Amino acid sequence: MELVVRKADLLRELQLLQGIVERKITKPVLGNVLVEAGENELRLFATDLDVGMRSRCDASVSRPGSVTIPAKKLFEIVRALPETDVRIEEDQNAVRVAADRFDSRMATEPVEEYPLFPTEGDEGPDELAAAGLRQMVAKTHFAVTGEDTRYFLNGALLVLKRDAMSLVATDGHRLALITVPRSVEGKKKREAETGDEDRVILPKKTLAELGRLLADSDVDVAFSKGGNHLFFKVGDRVLVSRVIDGNFPAYDRVIPKGNDKRVEFERDRLTSAVRRVALLSNERSRAVTFQMDPGQVEVSSRSAEFGDAREVLMVEYDGPSLKICFNAQYVLDFLNAVETERVSLDFKDDVSQSLMRPVAPEGYDYLYVIMPMRL
Repeated sequence: MELVVRKADLLRELQLLQGIVERKITKPVLGNVLVEAGENELRLFATDLDVGMRSRCDASVSRPGSVTIPAKKLFEIVRALPETDVRIEEDQNAVRVAADRFDSRMATEPVEEYPLFPTEGDEGPDELAAAGLRQMVAKTHFAVTGEDTRYFLNGALLVLKRDAMSLVATDGHRLALITVPRSVEGKKKREAETGDEDRVILPKKTLAELGRLLADSDVDVAFSKGGNHLFFKVGDRVLVSRVIDGNFPAYDRVIPKGNDKRVEFERDRLTSAVRRVALLSNERSRAVTFQMDPGQVEVSSRSAEFGDAREVLMVEYDGPSLKICFNAQYVLDFLNAVETERVSLDFKDDVSQSLMRPVAPEGYDYLYVIMPMRL
């Protein structure tokens, strides 16, 4: 194999693949990226056996072939090169990477040992709007736990309906749910008319990589399933993920229906207050208290080690006085995810689930259920 590729093109694809490559390598070949050259293009593939990504870029190929190259070192070398063409050449049991006056030689692993890219199913793909999917990932990914023994909680549930798609994540202490509208296209039209819906659980790592893939792209996503894998095609890139088997919790039962008290906050003002007050909270519990009184809310924290802090926010509230304790990080995760100028907090008492929402969001419906902490 021998080829020449622009540094900027190669670096862009290698950077995306870095999150895929397994850090705790179980097999040496999984620390490599598979590089295939042919027909004036360079194809790259990385996988950790659960999540994988395939991408491509233009290249001048003088000798087609394939080779595996250490992913991290290849990325570091290409990033450090000057803005010029990069030459990649297979050399017996090694690969040469050179540019300008720089030359390097790295050991490889056998191409035959590299896992095969999963095969997509025969059923046609479903088109998902990139902007909507990007919103969904950004507003739910932080609520996914990665260490729960209930493996179905180590991911987010994607629900595709006729006119809407939803993503929901929970770690047992909070729940984030976002729904965005969608048009009826292709194969989904028939399913929608019968009331069917698709439900799949996306692993936490898949969510993270999907968010990165969509960060600078407005190309609609072609979503499909094949066997026990999910495929997200964005332009020339394909993200593939194993499906998490299991029944996701009945999340609609967690959403409180009887919260009859509401406070609205300026989002930036509340964010700053919680962030400041949390500096003196207990480092383990991260507890902050919301003291609701007519016309104001006092946000406070106290710890035996550091002392205490408080900040008063003037609000429109004429209900009864009530004190509720929350995990500060859980509150900040929500506030950092929304863009609206105002947010609302609906509550019933100091022990029931509270509900946070953005006020007047555009183009989506978003809610955040948060469990209070014991005072």
